[in-house]
Amino acid sequence: MRRRTLFFVLPPVLFLLAALSLVTGSYPLKLSDVPTILSELFMPSDKQSLVTRVFWGLRFPRTITALLSGFILGVSGGVYQLIFSNPLASPDLTGVASGASFGAALAIVLGIGGSFQRMGFAFFGGIMSLVLVLLLVNRAGGERTGSYVLSGIVISALCSAGLMVLKTLADPERQLSAIDFWTMGSLAAVSSVKAYPLAALSLPVIALMLLLRRPLTMLALGDEECRAAGLSPRPWRALLLSAATLAVSASVSVTGVIGFVGLIAPHITHFLYGRRSRAFLPLCGAVGASILTAADLAARSLGGGAELPVSIFTVAAGVPVLVVLLCRRRREGT
Repeated sequence: MRRRTLFFVLPPVLFLLAALSLVTGSYPLKLSDVPTILSELFMPSDKQSLVTRVFWGLRFPRTITALLSGFILGVSGGVYQLIFSNPLASPDLTGVASGASFGAALAIVLGIGGSFQRMGFAFFGGIMSLVLVLLLVNRAGGERTGSYVLSGIVISALCSAGLMVLKTLADPERQLSAIDFWTMGSLAAVSSVKAYPLAALSLPVIALMLLLRRPLTMLALGDEECRAAGLSPRPWRALLLSAATLAVSASVSVTGVIGFVGLIAPHITHFLYGRRSRAFLPLCGAVGASILTAADLAARSLGGGAELPVSIFTVAAGVPVLVVLLCRRRREGT
């Protein structure tokens, strides 16, 4: 009964959050604006009304990005926790967030281009983090998940050290504040220039992860069970980790580093759904999309006219989830 309820509750919740996201902001939109927005959709931008330009140029891309980035973090979190059989595994495990932060900070310090170039630097930093992790795992000659965990910790520490060096070199009046705000995550600067490339890149990767649920389930059972089923664990693990990290890199390059969504979305899904079956990953994505969209609504509504970092609210939502997880593990004696 609880599982069926989740399927009926999540879609209306997502629809409501998306609708609120479309109308909330410094320039509020009303239901009566819908006919104007739709009628001017194919008009040249210089002939559109202000309400239409705000909707299609800012609100719609921002809402799509919040839903898509939350879905990416939720699904990727589920992939990481299943592969590593670790309830604390998250997309940050491979150092992708630290690598993307370093890439964006490097672009800011060097004064290279605008937001689109910064996005490219962040994406490249995240991908390079994954490459370095895989190289370390290959060099160590280990197939166990512990090799990936330790390699991810090493690369994250290396990128964090580099980020601290860049903060030291940054201009305190302009660059340092931009680095700090970006590393806390925000959707304030999202526009169609960023949102649509993110969708084009990440949707095929998300589809790949959802299609590979059977190999993922076998990997969650352990290497021996995986080999018994005729699957070689090493290439499948590398493929799924690469897909998850690629999607997270694309998301982080647009929104900045948003903490805890990929960590808590699988736990909330497991608590509500009760098992990690075929529907687990899509539900993780839906829960992640709900969390991030709600956090973005709070970030733009509770700042007294100013945009607050999204991670303030995602971390605040993650604390009680982790406390409940800790208490449950204590009762289970693990």
